[in-house]
Amino acid sequence: METDRRTRNRKIFGYIAVGTCGAIATAVCMISWPFITPAFRRYCLPYVPATTEQVSIVLKLCRPGRLVDLGSGDGRIVIAAAREGHQAFGYELNRWLVLYSKIKARMEGMHTKTLFRTADLWKIDLSTYDNIVIFGVPSMMKDLEKKIKSEMHPRSHVIACRFCFPSWDPVDIIEGDSCTAWLYKSKRCKDDVKSKVKDDSKKLCD
Repeated sequence: METDRRTRNRKIFGYIAVGTCGAIATAVCMISWPFITPAFRRYCLPYVPATTEQVSIVLKLCRPGRLVDLGSGDGRIVIAAAREGHQAFGYELNRWLVLYSKIKARMEGMHTKTLFRTADLWKIDLSTYDNIVIFGVPSMMKDLEKKIKSEMHPRSHVIACRFCFPSWDPVDIIEGDSCTAWLYKSKRCKDDVKSKVKDDSKKLCD
């Protein structure tokens, strides 16, 4: 009897251990998957938190009005902008980072001045924003340039951090220890693209 009881207890313990390990493994996969999936997308935009210096540089280049951070990560740019008086929006594909951003904004009393959504930056209408912020990667900047050019309103400020846009001439550049940021303005961006098209056409004619 005693032997049978020990055997049953061992089996029960084994089932519990296997179930616990399985639950932990599932939880780890669920949490880590949103951080892994960027590597499988057309443009790999990994999560790299902005430094305090980078946040400060972005805010220096902003104009008054609505701000959107494309790929808002843990929300620090959006929350900092809201603290400076901006109506600030963050769009991010990683739902865990979006959840974290919402919690952080509430804890800091900025939840009424910020909005975070799980969304693909390529599907966002940018026409209503006064400031468009992007921490991009080289492979995406050309296509993103086209999207922003077609949607930005006449007074928009576009702030690119880490990597610049290929065709536009910035109106301001701030170089920090951890980041360089480029400021572009709507009319200048469109004029630069038109000028480039004319130059390319002239080369073809020549």
